[in-house]
Amino acid sequence: MDTRIAVLSIIVEDSEKTAQLNEIIHGYADYIVGRMGIPYRKKNINIISLVMDAPQNRISELSGKIGRIGGITAKVAYAKV
Repeated sequence: MDTRIAVLSIIVEDSEKTAQLNEIIHGYADYIVGRMGIPYRKKNINIISLVMDAPQNRISELSGKIGRIGGITAKVAYAKV
């Protein structure tokens, strides 16, 4: 199956949802190339970037699951290659 490279950007505004978020992300660990988390204390949010190499449907699936969690926003950017 063909895979795509993508960056999934996640903004966490409700830190109480972090455990639920991490549980979902863990289910896609095989597709994650790297993860970077930045706590932005001044605004009381957390910013997470996930680099993925996965089939497009798996990337979309993960983004959708995360986006359905209240207090969390997720957006995907795909590489053209």
